[in-house]
Amino acid sequence: MAVDPRQVLAGVLSITMFVMLGDMIKRDHFDSLPVDSEISIWKEDGESLNSCWTKPVLEEADESQGYVTFSLTNGPEYHVSQIADAVVIARYLHATLVLPDIRGTEPADKRKFVQVYDVEQFVKSLDGVVKVAKSQPSKISGRNLAVVKVPSRVTEEHIAENIEPIFRSKGNIRLATYFPSVNMKKMKENSNIDSTACLGMFGTLELQPEVNGVVESMMERLRTLSRKSNGQFIAVDLRVDILEKKSCQGNSASKSKSCYGPQEIAMFLRKLGFNKDTTIYLTQSRWDSSLDTLKDLFPRTYTKESIMPINKKAKFLDTQNSELEKVIDFYMCSQSDVFVPAISGLFYANVAGKRIASGKTQILVPADIAGSSASSTDYLSHYVSKKNHLAYSCFC
Repeated sequence: MAVDPRQVLAGVLSITMFVMLGDMIKRDHFDSLPVDSEISIWKEDGESLNSCWTKPVLEEADESQGYVTFSLTNGPEYHVSQIADAVVIARYLHATLVLPDIRGTEPADKRKFVQVYDVEQFVKSLDGVVKVAKSQPSKISGRNLAVVKVPSRVTEEHIAENIEPIFRSKGNIRLATYFPSVNMKKMKENSNIDSTACLGMFGTLELQPEVNGVVESMMERLRTLSRKSNGQFIAVDLRVDILEKKSCQGNSASKSKSCYGPQEIAMFLRKLGFNKDTTIYLTQSRWDSSLDTLKDLFPRTYTKESIMPINKKAKFLDTQNSELEKVIDFYMCSQSDVFVPAISGLFYANVAGKRIASGKTQILVPADIAGSSASSTDYLSHYVSKKNHLAYSCFC
């Protein structure tokens, strides 16, 4: 029986239409999610802000009344706050600030300041503000050092009532900063310690050359991988161990959540309009199978181990170097085109401050992911939308 070619062609066209329709339906499940028209997913960076503070100056006649020592602990998000408080206290007491060492969560994770940060930049930035000793004088020992607990964002009143009497009595003190809460709100106007705190938090710490070189090479690698998005990439603070501790791996969503799992982050980014070619950097050091749901939608998702220069992995990804890994994450998240904090806390708060100062205000916070629509304030960090971050007290 002869087959009419026109019937064959019609059949092929019908099948093709059904396949196309099926593809459209499947794509619609992800691609047609509502996008807030007020948010540009690849917003241009604004100009870096200028510092509003006046650099405080010591009088030449001011003699050092003793020494203030301390350690940087728990990661770079804590370092910036610990530095700010130490500088404020040392200046108030007319004391010499001893360059701190750096201590991680593990006993073996201990290193010198110079192994992470630029010593000369630190000393130069504080010239005329407080005196700095690069090493602890031999005359100071644990026996004549009084340990003083200091709440983050220390006030003049607290120093006068709780720290100064001990310092006058002992002559030398060691600070132990604690964080009763994540407090990054703007300062009260006309506070006498505003300028010193701003300088300590935003004007003292820069990475030493080798660490900075690792960050720069990783950034360049990500930009090369992001050719389809003009070299732009997203940094997501997502660490599996923390998510597991906080039970964040579920799919429920609410505005009160403090963390989000890989699948929730994937759906959030798709909802905003990011496509499968978007490049994502995760603060997770090594790949974990729980991240596969994120990589399914965003194949260009990377961790440190996949983009760090091979000759640097042994040093910077060693199990005893978690502090260096945190430092790399902090600066990668501070310099990315978009920052998404999957976990709330001090890391998010201090990365936000650094980004605000440099004009990189595209900080998108997951919220109400399951909803069909949302306003821009649900996504843009309140630190930016409401300008209620400490950085807005320091920069203008």
